[in-house]
Amino acid sequence: MERLFFPVLSLVLQWFRPRYNAKLQFLEAQIRILRSRVDASRIVPTPKEKAELLRIGATFGHDVAEVIHVVLPETYRKWVRQSRRGIAFKPSGRPRTPMATVNLVLRMAEENLRWGYRKIVGELKKLGIRISKTTVRKILKDSDIHPLPDKAFKKPTVPWTTFVHAHMDSMVGCDFFTKRVYTLRGVFTAYMLVFIHLGTRKVYCSAPTYHPNGDWVMQQARNANMWLDDMRGIVDRIP
Repeated sequence: MERLFFPVLSLVLQWFRPRYNAKLQFLEAQIRILRSRVDASRIVPTPKEKAELLRIGATFGHDVAEVIHVVLPETYRKWVRQSRRGIAFKPSGRPRTPMATVNLVLRMAEENLRWGYRKIVGELKKLGIRISKTTVRKILKDSDIHPLPDKAFKKPTVPWTTFVHAHMDSMVGCDFFTKRVYTLRGVFTAYMLVFIHLGTRKVYCSAPTYHPNGDWVMQQARNANMWLDDMRGIVDRIP
């Protein structure tokens, strides 16, 4: 009798052992998931983790009711149905903001201290980059940058007149003015470009033109540059 019992017991154990080992592997896979999310309040398996659980679960017929802990058994059965239909698992949550966009937001905020998150969203839109106000606000707060300009920036910390007087010798103002010219061929509008060195109040006035364009303005800037060269020591060259 004993000679017959032990072989039968060995055969039964060999039949159950793969199923038992598969369940152990299933539990180990869940433990790895849990360890990777120790601080998470809610566990959301990735597509790779879902596929791993399904692979192991298939070895014992997806009978996971007693060993599934990371999600509800109903959720697991939903994964099984999706897998059988050939539906690919997609990452949960919203896609991350590209780092290039994050860096651009931070650069705009650092180089333009009066810009709030709404202004940054508008400027990004002009560049063809669409991003929500909430996302920009979060990016700024995560980098310890206040999403709204500080009240101190609503008024210059240094009065404008004080700033101008401190840089009188290195500042040049320019502006257009026009003059109506009456001729035998009719009335024309002459355009002139004027440069004024604030420190000395010296003025350079360009030659007039009836047809101002980019090339003409560039040439007048070069002429003014040469005029400033003659005043070397008073103001640096205009870049």
